Amino acid sequence: MGNGTSIGRVRGLGSAHEGAHHWLLQRFTAVGNLVLMLFLVISLALLPGYDYATMTGWASQTLPATALALLVISVFWHARLGLQVLIEDYVHTPGNKFAFIALLNLASAGGAVFGLVSIARIALGGNS
Repeated sequence: MGNGTSIGRVRGLGSAHEGAHHWLLQRFTAVGNLVLMLFLVISLALLPGYDYATMTGWASQTLPATALALLVISVFWHARLGLQVLIEDYVHTPGNKFAFIALLNLASAGGAVFGLVSIARIALGGNS
């Protein structure tokens, strides 16, 4: 790679060209989280009550159910992106890094699926 000089040792070790994409995805999910949380807070504040029947009735409507599903997806994706960066920065052993990222992927997918199934059960009337 080089002849032992400083420049020879670092030549070819440039950017991986993947950081900007990851950074943009995290910013897009953050904006999505903000918009969807504002919708959630405002629509909940406008409800006449907070009993079980009112909440399930609200969540079973098309627009709130869709917004809740999008919020679940966006929150878990955003959390996964942030925790992936944390793992990549602080876990240095390749085997451990792979294991933690695999566990992170399983946990984030599992949490998102659980949330989506719960929303679907409420929206489709299977809330017993």
